[in-house]
Amino acid sequence: MIKSLSRVPFFVILMGIGSLAMIVPAGFGLSLGDYVAMRVFFYGFILFGTLTLVMGLATAGYEPKNVARSQLLSLLAAFTVLPFMLAIPFYEAVGNTTILNAWFEMVSSLTTTGATLYDNAGQLTPALHLWRSLVGWLGGLLVWIAAISIFAPMNLGGFEVRATSVAGRGTAYGAAQEARAVDAGERLTRFALQLTPLYVMLTVALWGGLTLLGEYSYVALCHAMAVLSTSGITPIGGFYYAASGFWGEVLVFCFFVIAISRLVFSKGLAGENDEGWFHDPEFRIGITLIVLASAFLFLRHFVAAIDETTQTELGDSFQAIWGALFTVASFLTTTGFESADWIETTNWTGLPTPGLLLAGLALIGGGVATTAGGIKLLRVYALYRHSGRELERLVHPSSVGGGGREARRIRRKGAYISWIFFMLFCVSIAAVMVLLSLTGVQFETAMVLAVSALSTTGPLAIVAAETPIAYSGIPDLAKVILAMAMVLGRLETLAIIALFNPEIWRN
Repeated sequence: MIKSLSRVPFFVILMGIGSLAMIVPAGFGLSLGDYVAMRVFFYGFILFGTLTLVMGLATAGYEPKNVARSQLLSLLAAFTVLPFMLAIPFYEAVGNTTILNAWFEMVSSLTTTGATLYDNAGQLTPALHLWRSLVGWLGGLLVWIAAISIFAPMNLGGFEVRATSVAGRGTAYGAAQEARAVDAGERLTRFALQLTPLYVMLTVALWGGLTLLGEYSYVALCHAMAVLSTSGITPIGGFYYAASGFWGEVLVFCFFVIAISRLVFSKGLAGENDEGWFHDPEFRIGITLIVLASAFLFLRHFVAAIDETTQTELGDSFQAIWGALFTVASFLTTTGFESADWIETTNWTGLPTPGLLLAGLALIGGGVATTAGGIKLLRVYALYRHSGRELERLVHPSSVGGGGREARRIRRKGAYISWIFFMLFCVSIAAVMVLLSLTGVQFETAMVLAVSALSTTGPLAIVAAETPIAYSGIPDLAKVILAMAMVLGRLETLAIIALFNPEIWRN
């Protein structure tokens, strides 16, 4: 079975999964009496399912000359071309939109960005909300599988920090060390079969937990898929309106750890050590950032109250600290959910725009080989270790750094490549800001939109600026630029640069 699936082009498999997924909103629309959505998605399943079958038969047994080039191009096409197929039933079901808006919505969902042109949740039917959530969930699954089976052998996606070779060079002749012994297509299928059941079980567990806590089943499913994929897609405007209440947020908070450390789910899959996720530097630095950022927001109240006469209620203080903890963790994992107590937190801090802190956390992002976006915690850890070593050398110039071979590699080559990625990320933000400004978007708005797109944190536009930014109010050309920025943020700059590696195009 694995060998037969590995002989089908990766992009065709993704088309088949996308067309098969259309049955879900079709069946949901039928159960709700939404026959328009039912017909549109069912016809889309028939049309694109047939097209996928024809393409699969025509390309079965095809072996690319260069596996690295084929896989990277397939991923690029998956986030740019595949959304056109996913957008057609959405466009037909909405009825009063354009194909560009529908494509933007699907790119945002598939890249797990979660930016939406529909500010009012009531503008879309439940079947369409479920479709957006499902596309985002499938996009998260694609990112999980691609990170382990494609980016890891290529030393990309954050794996270059601990790699011994140059980033993007590992697969020029077939895929790095592990992939040389196994066919690349078979490797991709094998990891997909290992990770998909785990991904589904975690989603079902969170769905069931939220339902037991009083949430409506349909809303609980959408929120569960949004948390696992870090898309932040919600049919009701977020947890502020959730029926699960405080304990629902506590349950979701526990699932954020999946986007902080890859060792929670990928232990042993990509040559990881057996120390456990608690000893993972990504997990430790992630928890540290959450605690420090939340403490800053909480203690800022007492600093602001030095010259003022204020009364501190115990209940208000608890709401403020919990709202900070949940929201900070949500934006660090690039999910973008706000706690129902976030308003209390903002009032508690006295800061006019505490959302700027969330923007910085979203830029850092979650762990390597997770569904989170951003710069990634492992790269931040490498820069931290390198800066610590440089400060130590200022005091003791002749000292010898310890920590073993891996620690020295992270401080040297890992920090070097991390700094390159950080600078490329900053240049990408500047470039997107300039392009958005040329379309007539104001400077501050362009900055927030650029950060939200490249960090794949769409809800950031609502909280980072002084006033919420509506994606529906930007020009059409700006929507195209933002969509491309979302793809760039999802695939990362180094993966795009790897496509320009001459070794990839020689064969």
